[in-house]
Amino acid sequence: MHRAHTSSQRPWIWPLAVMLAASPGYPHSALAQEGTFEPEIGQAGKDVVWVPTPEVLVEAMLDLAEVSPEDYVVDLGSGDGRNVIAAARRGARAQGVEYNPDMVDLSRRHASESGVADRARFVEGDMFAADFSEADVLALFLLPSNLLRLRAKFLDLRPGTRIVSNTFTIQDWAADETVTLEDDCTDWCVAYLYIVPAKVAGTWRLASGRLELTQQFQQVSGALTHESGSTDVTGSLRGAEITLTAGDQTFTGRVDGDTMAGSVRNGGRTASWEATRQR
Repeated sequence: MHRAHTSSQRPWIWPLAVMLAASPGYPHSALAQEGTFEPEIGQAGKDVVWVPTPEVLVEAMLDLAEVSPEDYVVDLGSGDGRNVIAAARRGARAQGVEYNPDMVDLSRRHASESGVADRARFVEGDMFAADFSEADVLALFLLPSNLLRLRAKFLDLRPGTRIVSNTFTIQDWAADETVTLEDDCTDWCVAYLYIVPAKVAGTWRLASGRLELTQQFQQVSGALTHESGSTDVTGSLRGAEITLTAGDQTFTGRVDGDTMAGSVRNGGRTASWEATRQR
């Protein structure tokens, strides 16, 4: 487990029970009285109540996802826009999808005040209907039920896409990395990183035989069948990078659609290998 340290500033703290008591509907402009809208912690939303991620954890999440100026970052249920704005400050293009129109306006104002309005975009919409297929990074603070509902879409993203989640995990999918804030942090102290794996389940043809693979998220198992028999296979994926072990052989390589290729080590010998998916 990777560790990080917080500053001495206390983050926003809100009981978990409040998040789990989310209202099914959003009372439009319920908090927008005369003048400028300001959100209140715990206010009802369409799918969750609003609880802001502490700024120190926002930065830890973006560090964990290794956000760079080359990335396109998306936040689903973006609230006051802090994840999107922080990513834009790092030079990334970023977009927030938020159901509450008052929050969208607030986020746009914050982006302008932060000098990143050219890179931070906010749209009003339902996160479950949003198209985030081009994202390089998803930076999220959603309930487990929300994450589970989105899981199939996550797995259809480009292999290597990074998903970083505040506090809550994606059901049955083990995180690739975890960061826990220490020092004075008592709530919202953990970030989880998921790297979308390539899809490799099925039959693959190698020069030396046939590879049958099953897949559970980034974990892989199966069998390598060759002239002399069959060998059990275990392995894992990190995005498009794959590692497989079959007896004394260790295959490392990269998946590219219906092909994968790399190098195989057997004892002190190394050779190249390539496999093609059989349809």
